[in-house]
Amino acid sequence: MKPESNGMDLDRLSPYIRVALDHYLSPGWVIRERALLDYELLYVMEGRLNVSLADGEHVGKPGDLFLFKPGQHHTLTVVGSEPVRQPHVHFDLHFRPDSPSVNVSFKPLAEMTAEERSLIREDVCSGPPFDLPTRFPLRNPTVFEHMLLDLIREYRLGLPFGQTAAKGAFLRLWVYLLREHTWSRNSRLHANWERLMRVKQYIDHKPEQDMSLAALADIADLSPSYFLRAFSQAFGLSPIKYHQTVRIRKARDMIRFTSLPLTEIAEQVGFRSIHAFSRAFKRIDGISPSQHRT
Repeated sequence: MKPESNGMDLDRLSPYIRVALDHYLSPGWVIRERALLDYELLYVMEGRLNVSLADGEHVGKPGDLFLFKPGQHHTLTVVGSEPVRQPHVHFDLHFRPDSPSVNVSFKPLAEMTAEERSLIREDVCSGPPFDLPTRFPLRNPTVFEHMLLDLIREYRLGLPFGQTAAKGAFLRLWVYLLREHTWSRNSRLHANWERLMRVKQYIDHKPEQDMSLAALADIADLSPSYFLRAFSQAFGLSPIKYHQTVRIRKARDMIRFTSLPLTEIAEQVGFRSIHAFSRAFKRIDGISPSQHRT
């Protein structure tokens, strides 16, 4: 259901929250050029912050978010006479054995030791499946603010299992950002979201029925070609492949939790023969249906 890259398996996403602060920078404050070992989400909540990147100067205003990536040089300078409120989070997207011992970097690459450079995390956010920019204007900053401040509060409370709770808060925030970015790149996808969900729910509730691309596009009231592109972008699978996946998921549950013969299960989930069912099951699940009962 989701695209993957060599560097990012979303099923194994387990972030480590290194620092989470709701912090103010005083007028005149400068963080000189540095490269991080990890990622940082920095949100401009109040004031104005000049951010110098390889592609030029950017002035962050309230509602702007920056995602600084491992090894990326940047400089921060407070603009004007007002302090900058900048809640921020340093994190690894994947927990590593050395995650608790890695510090936040304030050095450029040229001043790092070889050992420090070896700690720089792989940047998996600049390519698929994320393709996230460094500067990230938000359509609804208030929603993001609440999520970010909740994450920071959870991290700062120091309660038992706080890191686990912070991970959960971070994952909710991260998914929100991914959806924001997906919809910002395709406003029509966002505009048609309810239509796409209507089709997805139809497939979820009636997987045993035969379905064609044209019939599903009619349910969405979209042209077949646009519906195919939009559904695939929204859910990571074509409508027909998603239909097959839902069928096999239902069949898998029936194999595990009932004693029905495989031929009857195949018929109940819409396959005309046990051979077609077995081929589809192995293609999607990687093993034969009978192996789920051994």
